[in-house]
Amino acid sequence: MNPDQTFFFYDLETSGLNPREDRPMQFAGIRTDMNLKQIGEPINILVKLSEDTLPSPHAIMVTKITPQSTLMDGFTEAEFCKYVMDEIFTPGTIAIGYNSVRFDDEFMRHTFWRNFYDPYEWQWKDNRSKWDLLDVVRMTRALRPEGINWPVTPEGKATNRLELITKENNISHEHAHDALSDVEALISVTRLIKEKQPQLYDWLFKMRDKKAVQKLVNLDKPTPFVYSSGRYSSEFEKTTVVYPIAPAKNGNVLVFDLRQNLDELLKQEGPTFFPTVKEMKYNHCPAVAPLGVLEQGDGWGKIRLTKAQVEANLKSLLAHPDFIEKMRTENEEREEFPPAIDPESALYDGFLDNTDRTRCDAVRRATMNELADFHPDFHDPRLPDLLLHYKARNFAETLSESEHKKWEEYRIGRIKAHQNSYIKAIQEIAAQPNSDSYILEELQLWYQSLLPY
Repeated sequence: MNPDQTFFFYDLETSGLNPREDRPMQFAGIRTDMNLKQIGEPINILVKLSEDTLPSPHAIMVTKITPQSTLMDGFTEAEFCKYVMDEIFTPGTIAIGYNSVRFDDEFMRHTFWRNFYDPYEWQWKDNRSKWDLLDVVRMTRALRPEGINWPVTPEGKATNRLELITKENNISHEHAHDALSDVEALISVTRLIKEKQPQLYDWLFKMRDKKAVQKLVNLDKPTPFVYSSGRYSSEFEKTTVVYPIAPAKNGNVLVFDLRQNLDELLKQEGPTFFPTVKEMKYNHCPAVAPLGVLEQGDGWGKIRLTKAQVEANLKSLLAHPDFIEKMRTENEEREEFPPAIDPESALYDGFLDNTDRTRCDAVRRATMNELADFHPDFHDPRLPDLLLHYKARNFAETLSESEHKKWEEYRIGRIKAHQNSYIKAIQEIAAQPNSDSYILEELQLWYQSLLPY
């Protein structure tokens, strides 16, 4: 571990679940050294919800963060992005969360995109990196559960919800779904794993680096390996043995679940892209390990597999090269992100050229007065509308009359697109016993405030 590196544990509370549509409302985090000792004071800030966004009422009932509270005490998105880049995601920082790769990191990328920051540099440039503890927890539970109490649901099903892990291990976690409380709990759970299972902890820390993963998982020398992922059944502790079968898009790899026998599967009717085939993303901090990890402490028994099963199922798989080619072709043809109509949702529709990157830097550096008459000659067709929205949300005074009209059309279009589901959700919540009438009233007032005169 590099002594110049630090962890920054962070968590977001958001207006909904879709990073392309929804917005961050709370950001909290704590910096620690590599031994998980806290450095400095906790960070806990709100981000203003802009007037083009109807939050998910169900999400607000969980977080208790109203749109009005963000307007009163929050940063604008432009201020928020500047703050976290200048003060939080500094060189050497390892951004770390719980399901952050699939959720919080995605929200951060889209927020940076909307505000003319590079969406990726905060996690790779200047010795920065990322880690996600969710799959670390899954593999620890599956292979090295000793010394930690693991929760189950009332029905007896294994669960890895953070607030239940903390409860089972007598860790203080008073306000689940408050970002700062969740961060404090995550640090405590991380300490627990580091203390009780240091060897696995150190291994998975290395595996957050995609180059390290590629040494274990590659198509040049394919070999079975252990893999923990949310894709796999909790019946087997979210863990199985898989085999790399073909390249996937964006430099990733397709893996086949060797818990399954392909000859048996081919006799069944099912989806064209088999659920036993998964695209593993090297840069998503996957929880992977060599088969040797199963030799200790009855690892095979813990995940309810045997060597003989794996060997037989691998033989079955390799006897069907046509199947492997079919999976490769289908993966290549699938659209992960369909082209977006809204430029704010179009982060993954292409990379910017160097000229546009320079012009984006100029947008960020421009003062409010400079933005009023600032119309860069962008190459990328997404950027002119993105600039209009950026100005409207953060520097509304800079809009010309025609720009204001265009912004209002966009803003009202977003409200109309979500208003039916918004109103329905409020009605559903209001019909429930003991619903929070204050938050419901605030949500109704927020909707009314966004309507045009």
